[in-house]
Amino acid sequence: MRGSFFRHWSPGLLRTQAFRIVLIYVFVFAVSATALVGFTYWNTERSLDAQTDQIIEVEVAGLREQYQRLGLIALSDAINGRVAQHGSGLYILVSPTGSVLAGNLTELPSSAKVTGRFVEFDYQRNQQGQDVTHTARGQAFFLTGGFVLLVARDVSERRLTRQLFTTTLPWSVGLMLLFGLVGGALLSRNMLARLDVINRTSADIVAGNFSRRVPVTNAHDEFDALAENLNRMLDRIERLMKGMRNVVDSVAHDLRTPLNRLRNRLEETQRRLGPQDSYTADIEAAIAETDRLIATFNDLLLIAEADAGAARGRMTQIELTAVVEDVAELYAPLAEEKNISLALAPAGVVTIEGNRSLISQALANLVDNAIKYTPAGGQVGIVVAETPTGIDLTVADSGPGIPEEERERVLERFVRLESSRNSPGTGLGLSLVAAVARMHDARLTLGDNGPGLRATISFPRTPQRKSRSDIREPSVPA
Repeated sequence: MRGSFFRHWSPGLLRTQAFRIVLIYVFVFAVSATALVGFTYWNTERSLDAQTDQIIEVEVAGLREQYQRLGLIALSDAINGRVAQHGSGLYILVSPTGSVLAGNLTELPSSAKVTGRFVEFDYQRNQQGQDVTHTARGQAFFLTGGFVLLVARDVSERRLTRQLFTTTLPWSVGLMLLFGLVGGALLSRNMLARLDVINRTSADIVAGNFSRRVPVTNAHDEFDALAENLNRMLDRIERLMKGMRNVVDSVAHDLRTPLNRLRNRLEETQRRLGPQDSYTADIEAAIAETDRLIATFNDLLLIAEADAGAARGRMTQIELTAVVEDVAELYAPLAEEKNISLALAPAGVVTIEGNRSLISQALANLVDNAIKYTPAGGQVGIVVAETPTGIDLTVADSGPGIPEEERERVLERFVRLESSRNSPGTGLGLSLVAAVARMHDARLTLGDNGPGLRATISFPRTPQRKSRSDIREPSVPA
């Protein structure tokens, strides 16, 4: 349980689609919330500034009118009277020489010396015996005779609100992202746990265990609906596979046996005829055609068996080097007969998990093709090499090779190139090799050997496969 928990919290969690979707939504929500709060604060601050400016303009108009009607002394008395009310109003009346005549400010702020516009400035206010810096917003204007009057309002609370906003907003966005990431991780972990069950079941089915089914919980959610659909699909596939196996068995019994009987009768007839009989050559040709038909039939059955994964249940630990040695020994007389050098590169003991019969057949097809298309005096090499990702089984020859644009097509059934039309064969050899590679989760690669063809079956490294080889990378004869 503990191991499963930490497995779901692996770095792969960050690459899951669910985590990405949650992360995108959290990011969009954080940006949207920030923009909304920022716009609301900006609009509110603008409205409050407009309200403050309106109050100041009304007050300025009243004081200016009072100065024009009653003079400087009456204006000073009016300012001192408003200061005595201890409101939020700030005033200062300055003479042409710069001396303060009235008000509750000690000096005219430098930003207020340009009259006719609203400005914000800092000033000192005594609170409980200490000077505290406050922020004010006001407007200054000139009076007749060179006097300057500044009327302002204290807006320190708004500045504190702005500071609180600029301090709180980043933390709020950070917490939103943090909780979003944690929520996304929890959601992704839950989804990964459900998907892991489906993936493990799929892997068992690919390995040949067609009885496995995806567990269904009592949640009745989308994953359960998917599991039920997958189980119905697997039931259908299992029935089809059983039906196909029955058909293959029936075909193998109903066709292969009569073909073998036909060949035996042809051989019996050939033995009864004399060497000079006119029908002997025809019977020999019929026997050869029957042999090719039986070989084609056997190859098709093997390809169908490999593609269907029917042989997965017979996969065991096998020594690949021993299989290679047996095939090389089998084809050594044929290579010697055609004056072709068949070289087996030395290798240690390499063990893989596979079906020995099918791997032997696939390797035999590659070696047979290499000897068939290599001219006399040429070379064919077989190499078993360990790589960082697994084991490579390579058969290389010095024949004409296969053009690069044709290498994918020759893996299809009954495909033969124009250059090989006159040579014996059915066009199923490489198809069988490709099917056996797929059944072993391996990869068949056709490359250039310069000259010739290099065919490589790359078996993946699996926990079941054990290698005790101390292998050096040998060279393949070119």
